[in-house]
Amino acid sequence: MASSAAAASRGTVDSMSRYWVFQLLRAVPAAIAAGVITFSLDHSAPLGLTVFGAFAVLTGLLAIVFVPRTLTDDRVSRLNFLLSGVVSLLAGAGALVFAGTGTSALPALFITVIVWALLTGVLELYSGFRVRGRSPFARDWMTVGGATVLLGIVFLLVPPGLDQHYIGPDGVDRSLTASIVTVGVFGAYAAIVAVLLIIGGFSLKWGTDEARRASITGITESQS
Repeated sequence: MASSAAAASRGTVDSMSRYWVFQLLRAVPAAIAAGVITFSLDHSAPLGLTVFGAFAVLTGLLAIVFVPRTLTDDRVSRLNFLLSGVVSLLAGAGALVFAGTGTSALPALFITVIVWALLTGVLELYSGFRVRGRSPFARDWMTVGGATVLLGIVFLLVPPGLDQHYIGPDGVDRSLTASIVTVGVFGAYAAIVAVLLIIGGFSLKWGTDEARRASITGITESQS
């Protein structure tokens, strides 16, 4: 029994030590996307497609490259994240293609983000629910997956024809359009997800160190 528990503990430590770097790498495209949108005065659909496209392509490539190396002990989650990576890659490529299409850019922004968010969000959310209570990754997957699904729902609720004029505090006539709202929402999502992934990644890193020490202690005690 003691040897089985020690083996299980070592397996958890190995999984965490492989995965936390991938978790931090996932935060990089999200942080870059959030920064570009935050510091840009242009919240047009072409900009949104360009930023989302680059974010999704990088996210997809990271998943395709790192998931087979990091989720070696969970075949279902590995397949889910690989599928999510392929969806991200295709959605990102499509977004970049449509970024320069003029009037088609806004519908393309809605379609690509909604499809991507609902598909990848559900896959990650399901992966988290499936291993809750059994995996140190479950909470992060459920949180990020839930946030991604929520992004898709918010996009569904924004009227594509939104163009509301108002007078700003400086007395200048301004307008609130669908592209301004959706690009801003995606920027906020990217910032939140970047923070969540960074916190989750370092939590796994510190947890790995503690778990490794506990595992070594357990092995020593079982051998004595």
